[in-house]
Order: sequence, then C-alpha cells, then structure tokens
Amino acid sequence: MLDISALSQLLNQPRKIVITTHHKPDGDAMGSSLGLYNYLIQQGHHAKVVSPTDYPEFLWWMPGNEEVIIYTEQKEQAAQLVAEAELIFCLDFNTLTRINELGELVRQSSAVKVMIDHHLEPEDFDDYRYWNINACATAQLVYSFITDELKRPDLINADVATCLYTGIMTDSGSFRFPNTTASVHRIVAGLIEAGAVNWRIHELVYSSSSENRLRFLGHCLTNKLEVLPEFNTAIISVTHRELEQFDIITGDTEGIVNYALSITGIRLAAFIVERPDRVKLSLRSKGEFPANEICKKYFSGGGHRNAAGGHSEESLPQVIDKLKHILPEYKTLLVQ
Repeated sequence: MLDISALSQLLNQPRKIVITTHHKPDGDAMGSSLGLYNYLIQQGHHAKVVSPTDYPEFLWWMPGNEEVIIYTEQKEQAAQLVAEAELIFCLDFNTLTRINELGELVRQSSAVKVMIDHHLEPEDFDDYRYWNINACATAQLVYSFITDELKRPDLINADVATCLYTGIMTDSGSFRFPNTTASVHRIVAGLIEAGAVNWRIHELVYSSSSENRLRFLGHCLTNKLEVLPEFNTAIISVTHRELEQFDIITGDTEGIVNYALSITGIRLAAFIVERPDRVKLSLRSKGEFPANEICKKYFSGGGHRNAAGGHSEESLPQVIDKLKHILPEYKTLLVQ
C-alpha cells in the first residue's frame, strides 16, 4: 500500500480525481465527499463527486452539489470519469458492493484508490487507507486527513468547513452519540471558526421536511409502531404501497427509526421497509447491543454497533417474523 508521503507526492500536481461514496448517501457520505471536493479544487485538481444513486433533497444545498454526477442518471459520463481518473477517493464505505454497479468500474480502474472510512472489516481493494472505526464520522476523518496527514489546515475554507460540519453533525446524531469525543468538539469548533454556520446547517438539514414526510411520520408512529416490552424492542414496518400513498421520496424515511429508539426503556429499534426489489432493514441500538451483528448474521448487511442496516429477498411479513424470532437469542443483552 502507498504511504502518506507517496500519496502527498501524487497530489502535488493537478490530477483527474473521482470521489465516490455509498449508494443512497446520507449526510456524512455527501458531507465528506463534498468537503474533500472543495479542498481538492483549491489546488487545481480536476475533481468530481460521483454518487452511485440519488440522495435526499435536504443535502442539495451544500457547496459543490451542483457538480455532483449521479451514476444511475448519467452512466456514460460517470463511467468515463472513472476510466480516466488518476485517483479515486472512496469515502464512507469499505467494500465495493456498497456502490452497486459503480463498484466493478472502480475495481477495474487503474487509478490509485484511497479509502477514508470508519466501518468495520474493510475489503482490500484500496492502495491507501485512512481508517478508524472509532471516528464518529467519515467527515471527521477527512478533516484529519487534510490537516494532519496532508498538512494543509490553511485550505479548510468556509465551503470545506460547511460540508464537513454537516457530515459530523448528521453521523454523530447532532453530537449526542458516545463517540462524539472532546476531540470531535474541538474539530467542530475549528469548522465554525472557518466559516461553517452551525445553526443554519442544522436548520437546512433538520427543518426542511415536506408535508408528505410529516404526515408519513405521523402514520408510522400512530399505526405502524409495534413495541415488544419483553425484549425492550420497537419495530416500525411499512409497505411499498404505503410509501406510494404518501408520495415518499429519497430521504423521507431517514431518521424515523430513531423515534422508536427514543421510547423509554427501548434498547433496540428497527425500521423495516418494503422496496420494489427487496426489503430493507435499519437497526439502531443503545449501549453495547450489537445491531451490526444481527444485520451481518441474518440480513446480508452490517454497519456500526449501534447503527446498522441490511436487506432481504423475503417478504415484509417474513422479515418481521424473522427478526422477532432472533430476539430471544439476544434477550440477556436486551433486558439487562
């Protein structure tokens, strides 16, 4: 693998660079990607962010968003960018299956591949890895990569700071998760000093719901919430028909699982949604409960200990039933 001196040498002159992140990117995925993009263009690099899929409208305001290429909508252009790239930065994912069809293009590319990520068990497809599972967000790692590894804190301008703040804010649960350390708060303070307007970013991300989303949330909490007190678990499940009924778009279901987890005494929450091609499952947990273990072992997924996801080819009722049958295996952890 490359060392930092070799990578720094590569970046000393303008390069053709692609930055990509996982499918259906969230705030950290786009925040870290656009933060790195805004850093690289200051040095004259020909950089482009290529997202495997679309992403929520509440992230479209970030600096540089207008330059993002969405693979599913611009396949030829995206493929050409990957084929011509000299470096490919892979942010907020650690296996090429997380970027769908784009993964094989990246694998076949002769470009130097740089992984910046905080997820467990990375796949060995990269030439340089900046990886720390204790980081609260990939955006935190991008900040450290720029300031500590590349030694360019002077290039953390307002655009870079705004994007990185967004990534850290969203992946840390607005700074409330346990891995939001004193060091993270010092980084955030530096980003605010560099021009990130913290209150405005929070408003743009969290106070921009459509009427449809709010009505859908009300439906989920009133009609679809199931609490299993014997396992300190709460489940919200929705059908594809219900998504269509409320005209749900990308991003509208994000964060709903956290409402279930907020119930007093609940240690595990699940949001299970029926999509046209599969059933997707998001788990959130408290304390030492291993949500990622359940997703990896039973639902072809993974993630962090307290935030994980998976999917299944089975029907929605079958997935719900499967999860319920798994819970007794973890009862000791759930009711302690």
